[in-house]
Amino acid sequence: MSQGFSLKDQIFNSDSMRELASEFEAGLPGFDANDFHQEVVSGLQGREFMERLDWIADCVEKRLAPDFPEMADQLEAAMPPALDPTLNDDDFGRFIHAVPGILAARHGLEDHRDRALNLLEEATKRFSMEFYIRPFINRWPDATFERLHDWAAHENYHVRRLVSEGTRPRLPWAKNITIDPLAPLPLLQKLHADPTRYVTRSVANHLNDISKISTDTVVAQLSGWKEEGKQRVKELDWMTRHALRTAVKAGDVGALEMLGFHADAPISVQSLSVGGKSIAIGEALMVETTLSNTGKTVAPVMVDYVLTFHRPNGRSGQKVFKLKQGKVPANGTLLLSKKHPLKGNASTFKLHPGPHNLALQVNGKIVQDIPFDLTESK
Repeated sequence: MSQGFSLKDQIFNSDSMRELASEFEAGLPGFDANDFHQEVVSGLQGREFMERLDWIADCVEKRLAPDFPEMADQLEAAMPPALDPTLNDDDFGRFIHAVPGILAARHGLEDHRDRALNLLEEATKRFSMEFYIRPFINRWPDATFERLHDWAAHENYHVRRLVSEGTRPRLPWAKNITIDPLAPLPLLQKLHADPTRYVTRSVANHLNDISKISTDTVVAQLSGWKEEGKQRVKELDWMTRHALRTAVKAGDVGALEMLGFHADAPISVQSLSVGGKSIAIGEALMVETTLSNTGKTVAPVMVDYVLTFHRPNGRSGQKVFKLKQGKVPANGTLLLSKKHPLKGNASTFKLHPGPHNLALQVNGKIVQDIPFDLTESK
């Protein structure tokens, strides 16, 4: 029987460890590539993804000088060529090159801060150091932010991206940072007009993180950038949509207003149906609605629906789903429909028979709802 795809085995395996061994052997006289390869591969099995990174760093570390400044010199000497600086997107690098970041945080954090930050600057040109800058932000916020402000104008876009990505409040997989989540906004101010999508995507993701804390702050920041006009209109429009995606899904009126979807638009619901009063698990809702515009101009609409699910413990759950983005003609109507499967075997969200409800949300405002009963599968 197939074991399925394993990301950790795809990234950390005998072949990739052989490549890493060869890089160290080429950069460090006396480094025994075969000995390193044998040891590191023997310890991969039984370790999870991040544990494998630490194990690889352990095996490298014991073959380097114990003094961190000399260790940092060795790590830089063994680095592969920097990622292509002429590209502008999706050149993340390889996880096997995370070792300098791990060792910088282990051995440079307390007594060799500046040398460690120099090492991160070089290493992030090969693999993003977004995880490993965060301990320095927590331990030395002022000094690290001073360096980040310098890096925001760096010639290498990987270093510039690190400024935004490493300071994100909710960076996936990463340890928390203890600074005020709004403290990086001056850094984003420097980066928002960057010419590379790899950087602007990070800025937009960073703002999306902040929107979960203060959507108003994000809307104000984006509005200010629009007025400044430093970024290309098309790129800033993309950044705005990407930065506000969570707020839009939550129906935040300010976010929707910024995207041109007005809560006070003269929209009414002529009809709303879900395909019946009783739907069985395994069947599908047939969501259909007709919207009417009584105004004299076209009305852009962002239409979602909110499902309220029955739970046996009496505490209902809710999820928001996208219906459609469209435009309702002046003094006209717009018909929207969608098939929503009610899967009984979904691994992420279990359905239970009982009373349910669908609420139609137009431009962030609930305009009508319809109840239905969910029954056992047929």
